[in-house]
Amino acid sequence: MREQTETDISPPSAAKAVVKPASLSRKQMLQLPPMRGSLESLERQNEKAEADGLERIEDEDDLSDRIARKFLVAVPASASLTVNPDLAEHHRYCRPWTARFLADLARAHEAQFHSPLEVSSAVRTVAYQKHLMAVNGNAAAAEGDIVSPHLTGATIDIAKGGMSRQEIGWMRYWLTPLQSAGKIDVEEEFQQACFHITVYKSYAPPKPPSSTLRAKNGPKSQPGNVQQKTAPSKSSHTDRDVASVVPVLGR
Repeated sequence: MREQTETDISPPSAAKAVVKPASLSRKQMLQLPPMRGSLESLERQNEKAEADGLERIEDEDDLSDRIARKFLVAVPASASLTVNPDLAEHHRYCRPWTARFLADLARAHEAQFHSPLEVSSAVRTVAYQKHLMAVNGNAAAAEGDIVSPHLTGATIDIAKGGMSRQEIGWMRYWLTPLQSAGKIDVEEEFQQACFHITVYKSYAPPKPPSSTLRAKNGPKSQPGNVQQKTAPSKSSHTDRDVASVVPVLGR
């Protein structure tokens, strides 16, 4: 089967609904309130990660293994999306659906403001999060029931430094409907000056393989042909099998 590329995936309907920033006036954008986080939101991010079968990444060896098995893909850096140069190469990875979200967001932002967004943080390991806790009192826990969602690779931070007030208002406008639809959770941080965004697997579900579509529609019957049954696809996936169904995005 031909490997799917980014252009093979239609943007989710929720994303389509919000990529219309020009419909808001500058004044309306500036009036949108900050997207503040909460304990309830952090608990939800952890609960959804567990429900999606996303495991916490323990250390650098564990991270390398998941990258090799395509559970994580490179942040889709481009002219419209940059990565903080201080972020270690090995930590410039995220979940495939998070990469899709980043590409959609960066494309819409570039069309409106003609400037790139910057990813300031992506996947983290438990070991790295423990180090972060020692130097940053605002860092979430590395162990326990409620931990930093960065540990699954589904979460990224978009830097606010250098953004105009209109850009920040546009970000809130673009992100709020997706959060309301349950596709993402957002915490607008001020001490670290970023949009902390956890993207859920439902944001960009994988397209069914072409063979499955043919089986569903059924080939035209011809004399002497015997149709073979197609094995049903799994309805849920964990870290152990997600690489076989989620399309891999390029760098």
